[in-house]
Amino acid sequence: MGEQMIHFIRLESADAVAEEAARRISDAARRAIHARGRFLCVLAGGRTPLAAYERLVHRPENWAHWHLFLGDERCLPTEDPERNSRAIALALTERVALPSENLHWISAESGAESAADRYNALIADWMPFDLILLGMGEDGHTASLFPGHATPATVRAAPVHGAPKPPPDRVTLTPLSLAAAPERLILVTGVGKRDALAAWRCGADLPVARVAGLGRTDVLMDPDAAGD
Repeated sequence: MGEQMIHFIRLESADAVAEEAARRISDAARRAIHARGRFLCVLAGGRTPLAAYERLVHRPENWAHWHLFLGDERCLPTEDPERNSRAIALALTERVALPSENLHWISAESGAESAADRYNALIADWMPFDLILLGMGEDGHTASLFPGHATPATVRAAPVHGAPKPPPDRVTLTPLSLAAAPERLILVTGVGKRDALAAWRCGADLPVARVAGLGRTDVLMDPDAAGD
């Protein structure tokens, strides 16, 4: 594993990144359902992933066989719009015929430690996943794996405290889980991501770089993020 497994793909706009991400998610779903009768996908929050999910609404998917998981969640009330699960519900899951029992969300409202323990046990029964979708923050974080924060190596989900962006308490999948799929798809758009993306491509030891190095990873970029 290494650089040869990471493919940086520049597209013409953020809309094109969202459209290509939706197409790839859809293709992965069809392959997985054909091969094993179900599609296990880890989703991310964030503007561009949500734009991709909104495009999936209009595709003729076999929703009954989709199972959705989260890369991370914020310790907020369940209806808080800053929750990843709530944002995904508004963009996708409340708009399609996806069974509620197929939504495997993180119970972060119960507190980071408790929710991490529960999710660690839950996903053990489902891994490996078919596809893991991620974003990247302006500091090079992905999921809720932040620079300078230690990540447990032996658990699948971990509590996060003192996150550098609010809210401070979160739950995140760890590299042990983020390696458990044949492919990862990372969406990077906007000029605010340019410096971190450039640092990553120059070899900086960022959380997103470590996750991308876990296996085959395609990085979809828009011109604002990719720069020259």
